[in-house]
Amino acid sequence: MTTSSTTPTTAGRRADRFSPDECRIDDFIASIGTETDLADYPYATSVQSNVLVYDAPALRSQIVDPDTRASVGDELARALLTGPGIVVFAGAFDEDTALSESTQIYTDIIDAQHAAGQSFGDHFATPGANDRIWNALQKLALRNPETFVRYYRNDILALICEAWVGPMYQVTSAINVVNPLGAAQNPHRDYHLGFMSTDTATRFRAHQHRLSAALTLQGAVAHVDMPLESGPTMYLPYSQRYEQGYVAFNLPEFRQYFADNHIQLPLRAGDAVFFNPALFHAAGHNTSTDIKRMANLLQVSSAFGRAMDAVDRSAMLRSLYPWILDLAETGDDHSVGNVIASAAEGYAFPSNLDLDQPLTGLAGETQAELVRRAVDGRFDVDQFDRELAELDRRHTP
Repeated sequence: MTTSSTTPTTAGRRADRFSPDECRIDDFIASIGTETDLADYPYATSVQSNVLVYDAPALRSQIVDPDTRASVGDELARALLTGPGIVVFAGAFDEDTALSESTQIYTDIIDAQHAAGQSFGDHFATPGANDRIWNALQKLALRNPETFVRYYRNDILALICEAWVGPMYQVTSAINVVNPLGAAQNPHRDYHLGFMSTDTATRFRAHQHRLSAALTLQGAVAHVDMPLESGPTMYLPYSQRYEQGYVAFNLPEFRQYFADNHIQLPLRAGDAVFFNPALFHAAGHNTSTDIKRMANLLQVSSAFGRAMDAVDRSAMLRSLYPWILDLAETGDDHSVGNVIASAAEGYAFPSNLDLDQPLTGLAGETQAELVRRAVDGRFDVDQFDRELAELDRRHTP
């Protein structure tokens, strides 16, 4: 995350772009070679495998004081930015915050999905290897608002969200269950740049790579006990500090280093892990025969990632499409691209992931990609309208 021009991670590369060809495993190792010193984090209770652990019940009583809360928030932000990049809150959720009730509701939803013949995997695993509840936040609120209120009133969650992405944040949630013998993931970074192909990520300049991790917070609440044989998430502490990581994590030598050096932490039901989305991580291999490893995956977004105006881009595109087709007939493809970029939604999220699961890659088709496909295929107005309506349906809660 550092921007200093004297660090190994920035030496010998173009100042404005990151390229996989310039990623050096020795630079990576040098950037993460740090041992976590508990004395540097006075509110933490221990260090396990280089990861900071906080006692949530004790911390909850301390942060009642506004000054202490601010100090704890400062410490947590530092831990995620330049420290190990990951913190654990032991006992963050309990019966007071509806841990058992929410677990049962999520189990019932998954059972209903199975009964309906639905099988939802995640972005990194095939259906059947795990079970996924997309938009679990909304589904819990609609199914049992009382449980939702008890679960999300948790002040430990508010504390870490405010510490990393600031006030006015937006929570989303997905339940992931890695079933017995479910395979491990490959190491990766997370949303936003981590959900792009390497070629796409290289199109974003270096300053955007540095900014991306500050826009979201990743978290996971353990809804069952997770011993090591259940395959809890693998992490590589301090790896968020390597600036080129969004274009490096797929390189063979980086994957091998992760395989040889990652850590895993056993968790108890109610423990919560939060980490910088730029941290190299991957779900572990569930080698057990009877543990369905359920976690509530929380993704918390900064308020700064949304536009001021509410724009009905579908209505715009229905109006513009005949004129875009006319422009395409002139052969000026560059101008066509400019119009599409100005009018269409160029990003795949937020989406209804129950309906909009990607067929390739990690994200569904964007509005801009649909318009480009329609123009290239010379769809008539009626066909374009049907496809756009279907895309809108897949993005409707």
